[in-house]
Amino acid sequence: MENSKNSTGLKVALGIAIVLFLGTGFYTMNLYSGNKKAMNELKEQKELVMNDLNSMAKQYDEAINENEVANNDLIEARGRIQGLIDSLKISENNVKSLWRYKQKYASLQKEMDVLLAQNDSLRVENSYLATSLDSTRVRLEERTIFTDSLLVQNNALAEVVENASILNTVDLKGSGVIERTSGKVIPTERAGRTDKVRICFTVAKNTLVQAGDQELYVQVIDPKNNTLGLNEQVAFGEKTLNYSIISKFNYENANLNICEFVANDGTKFEKGRYVVNVFNEKDLVSTSEFTLK
Repeated sequence: MENSKNSTGLKVALGIAIVLFLGTGFYTMNLYSGNKKAMNELKEQKELVMNDLNSMAKQYDEAINENEVANNDLIEARGRIQGLIDSLKISENNVKSLWRYKQKYASLQKEMDVLLAQNDSLRVENSYLATSLDSTRVRLEERTIFTDSLLVQNNALAEVVENASILNTVDLKGSGVIERTSGKVIPTERAGRTDKVRICFTVAKNTLVQAGDQELYVQVIDPKNNTLGLNEQVAFGEKTLNYSIISKFNYENANLNICEFVANDGTKFEKGRYVVNVFNEKDLVSTSEFTLK
């Protein structure tokens, strides 16, 4: 009788153990499947954002090719798109990072709508002026229209980024300058005459960012892919950044114009293309380029 009871107890215990083992295996498989599905969805979403950015870049390329005269505003906007594409390629696959890139894409989409609409308007108006006005008046009208379009664009860009949660910059421009002993600086495109590189940009108004002392990292890369200026390194988690200068300023919840200067340690500046990047910590917020001859 006792042997029968013991046998029955062992069978029951064995049955419970099997059920627990199968349940644990089922739960583990579901958890793995869920994580894998989530990662696949993040990758798909990242690819969608990348496709949207590439499509946006293609639209800029078409608009730039349609213009007989180079439109610097379209070229600079195209550069910002490429900077975001390059940054997205090496970004982490997580919800926070993808959400941030979607925000930037939405901002750039609004900017593109404004720029392309202005570009179409300029081409139509220029065509009309070319057939109805003499060449002198055409040049004057183009100058007026171009100036007005820049003013509208700057206002639009400031509004595009006002709802972001981090500081952004607009109208980033880099150039070579000659520095006089009096402190006066004169723009130049000649590498041999350049004393320093001047980087100017506007920190856009953002009511979501607390007023006070802020800083952005400015990176200037020469034609030989060297980082000019301090060329010091700062780490943000696993990501490191080589910067030329730290732009420090007091932010008061209003648009703020900033210019910084980067020297070349007494050596001559190289001829060729220079790239200027502005980072808010590890995030690229603005990019531009210029050429020294």
